[in-house]
Amino acid sequence: MTSRSELVKDEIDKRETAYLAVAVPRAQKIYDDHTSMPRLDVIPKSSLPPDMKDSLSSVADLELEVRKKRLVYRSKQRGWLEVDLLLGTWASKFVHTLEMKQLDEYEDFVNMETIDIYNIITLRVDVPEEVKTEDGSGVVEQIQEWARSSPLGKDPVEYSNVKKEHNLI
Repeated sequence: MTSRSELVKDEIDKRETAYLAVAVPRAQKIYDDHTSMPRLDVIPKSSLPPDMKDSLSSVADLELEVRKKRLVYRSKQRGWLEVDLLLGTWASKFVHTLEMKQLDEYEDFVNMETIDIYNIITLRVDVPEEVKTEDGSGVVEQIQEWARSSPLGKDPVEYSNVKKEHNLI
């Protein structure tokens, strides 16, 4: 004979299993939507910046431009002022000139943890193997070289000017 508590437990298990069958796919869809690049067919044309609506000739050009703008934004909005300034300033100056392979390298770099990015840019640690290039001419090495010659952190007036110029305040 089955006790009442076992029957209640079995009923609860069945309900929880049914809830999970609905919740897990929904949670996965939310996660996928959040982490993936939006397709242009789901972005309303009215949401695109004015300079992107009619000036580009193809969907591929538009997707590339959206990707570059997202990378610049992510570079400026790391949440740590030093990295926002260094990476955001570099990105606003140079991302628009990068080729596809370099954009892939840069996106891999931007996907790293903020503290790791800071330590790499400021030469506190070596460039990790996954973003390092054999000849030393990769995007990360370019950022390091730019940071070495940058006046940021050396002159308070220049620091303030860069923040204003690159919309970081």
